[in-house]
Amino acid sequence: MNLFSLRRQTPSLDDLTFEAGPSTMTDHLNAQRLMPSGERPHQVFVRGQGSWLWDSNDRAYLDFSQAGGANSLGHSPTALVKAIANQAQALINPGCNLQNRGMLSLAERLCASTSSDQAYLLNSGAEACEAAIKLARKWGQLHRGGASRIIVAQQGCHGRSLATVDRVPFNDLPALHAAVDAQTLAIMLEPIQSDAGVIPATEHYLKGVERLCRELGILLILDEVQTGIGRCGSLLAEQSYGIRADIVVLGKGLGGGLPLAALLARGKACCFATGELSGPHHGNALITAAGLVVLDSIHDRSFLQQVNDNGQHLREGLSRLAYRYGHGELRGQGLFYGLTLSDECADAVVHAALHEGLILNAAQPDCLRFTPALTVSKANIDEMLLRLGRAFSRVRTAQVQCRKGIAV
Repeated sequence: MNLFSLRRQTPSLDDLTFEAGPSTMTDHLNAQRLMPSGERPHQVFVRGQGSWLWDSNDRAYLDFSQAGGANSLGHSPTALVKAIANQAQALINPGCNLQNRGMLSLAERLCASTSSDQAYLLNSGAEACEAAIKLARKWGQLHRGGASRIIVAQQGCHGRSLATVDRVPFNDLPALHAAVDAQTLAIMLEPIQSDAGVIPATEHYLKGVERLCRELGILLILDEVQTGIGRCGSLLAEQSYGIRADIVVLGKGLGGGLPLAALLARGKACCFATGELSGPHHGNALITAAGLVVLDSIHDRSFLQQVNDNGQHLREGLSRLAYRYGHGELRGQGLFYGLTLSDECADAVVHAALHEGLILNAAQPDCLRFTPALTVSKANIDEMLLRLGRAFSRVRTAQVQCRKGIAV
């Protein structure tokens, strides 16, 4: 007998993928009808409340992704559910180019709360970014001799940015100064680079960008799809940096989980003419009802203070855990954090966390991203830290076994 043939197979970090419980045959067959996109776990989620999700086997999961931050108030908050139900009974979508009260009210509330002059409502952050570029180029035709160049400051100069812009390194003022020319009409950036691993702009950098825009008479566009609507502890991240953009893009948390985004314009940037923006679902009555509930919640006097208090609790807990397991830098603010890991094991940690009943997101191969509900409690945070610690231990054990297997 060849004893070597009985040797256990060398372990792999892929083994950390969660072993799903039994699901219905119907769920399995339906899943086969989905066109392939990103990798999805096998669980089928059927209900949620606050920071918790339940799958079809009635297993509970603590959700610290919340659809990448889109569920700003958590899963199925009472006020949001009630507003949507009431609005659905009255009016859902009156149609393209017809006004409704929710559209008018939300535009007015957004402008009043952000000191903006005009707002336009869309369905996604990507749409809103496209509209921001369209608006900036319209301004360039009117006020900058037809200039059409927009510079995007981006960490690593890669990602899902639009192909119609030029990119320069993020947090690098000399590179930005060198890139600006007579054809430049705007500089566009995220105050915190989300997909790059939650990389914040320094205050010196952002204020320098604003100063450059003012000196040259060009537009400053802030992509606050991820950082806006209270995520960073203030309504807009620009407020925490003490700057002011000409155009602001909002998305993600604005709809509380429903597809809602906004384009905000201030002063000289308000230059669209009638008919230059349109969409059959833009600002429909049902979705704007959700946006109004989200704004009502965030404008509650104690809400943002709670976001900052719980964010500090999360920061301290993650810092302790990172130190214990030898991981790296923790970045972010409010309830928006990225944790750099000691190696490229983020996907393995996400899989291990799912096994522990914790839903996380990997922003980069070596970085976890945390975007819990803005209503998350300190008890939720403490429970998350316990489950994340167990996930880290699972991954460490698998890594040790891998090294032993390779050594053999």
